[in-house]
Amino acid sequence: MIHHFLLNKIAMIRTLKAFDIKGKNILLRVDFNVPLLDNRVGNNFRIKAALPTIKTCLEGGSAIVLMSHLGRPEGKIDRKLSLIPVGEELASLLEMPIKFSDNCISTDAIDTSLSLKPGEIHLLENLRFHIGEKTNDPEFSRMLSRHGQIYINDAFGTAHRSHASNVGVISYFKHAGIGWLMDKELNFLQRIFKKPNHPLTLVLGGAKIDTKLGMIKHFIDKADNIIIGGGMVFTFLKAMKKNIGGSIIDKNMVSTARDLINLSRIKGVKLYFPSDFICGKSLKNTGDTQTYNLNDIPRDLMGLDIGPQSLSKFQKVLSNSKTIFWNGPMGVFELSNYETGTRDLGMHLTNCVANDSKVIVGGGDTAAALEKFNIQSEMTHVSTGGGASLALFSGKLLPAIKKLEE
Repeated sequence: MIHHFLLNKIAMIRTLKAFDIKGKNILLRVDFNVPLLDNRVGNNFRIKAALPTIKTCLEGGSAIVLMSHLGRPEGKIDRKLSLIPVGEELASLLEMPIKFSDNCISTDAIDTSLSLKPGEIHLLENLRFHIGEKTNDPEFSRMLSRHGQIYINDAFGTAHRSHASNVGVISYFKHAGIGWLMDKELNFLQRIFKKPNHPLTLVLGGAKIDTKLGMIKHFIDKADNIIIGGGMVFTFLKAMKKNIGGSIIDKNMVSTARDLINLSRIKGVKLYFPSDFICGKSLKNTGDTQTYNLNDIPRDLMGLDIGPQSLSKFQKVLSNSKTIFWNGPMGVFELSNYETGTRDLGMHLTNCVANDSKVIVGGGDTAAALEKFNIQSEMTHVSTGGGASLALFSGKLLPAIKKLEE
């Protein structure tokens, strides 16, 4: 019931095309929370995803004030998390200069926004340098609102948070809506939600179980198969009393994992776990690796990727699936010794797409893996928001969307 309500609300939200933007200042919330390497943008996927909205605003004769967070500075200034490198990357992509202010609510920053001419862009410094962003402080929201006349939210990646820049600020605008990226994300997921083709398979990986709990519980009686890999799988295997060697588990989640396993049996959902692993001594270990069957992993080694038997088993399940949602890598794909499971699973999913299956990918780490292996464009849909897509797939309302409907 929650889903139907949510989807009806999504359809009512105004998009960028509903506003007369010529000569106006657009305060545009984007998701530029991207990885930085040596003070440069390491992956510009999220920046590129915002370009259609930015270009529409420019072509429509408006000025743009961009705001975003980066990392978790916890309300303190951290120059390592400055948006300056992001501004440089954006300027390069657009081939135009961009103004920058080092304090998103300073008098100078607001004056810069008020003096913008049509076709100009002003990027504000990291919102989370101010504690008021995460606490949704009304005064901080009011100060942000002074930057623009129309508010547009194009940051799907933060839609599941109740922060000042995506919830609090809306109260100060007569005209507010969403950009093309947000519209694309919501409407695509809406179509998938309405009537997914079966068999429906969830592929879950990554390190943490707690972020996936809501999704597992919501789909436990809707999915046909759930494949679990990545670091989180060892907590499930521990709950099944398997020997996992020195692999890392979340002790606080073992009983929860056991409950989910039992619930899946009751609901008739098939759970698939790896049966072999590529192991190493630590995340820093770049030496020789060995593959061990489950229950044979030595105490001094940890599983850091799924093995070939597991990959083959998962591929068979996926080949027979019509709708697939993937969130979380199968191993530590950032290291070449432990990238095979994620890479080969991704390659197999491109074949599934070619055979008319719908493959939806959610989560920053998974998207980064696809980019690394140059197969991102071959998926049906790659979401820019990990937490937001998980919340949506868990049947939850997104605060940033709910606020736009009040």
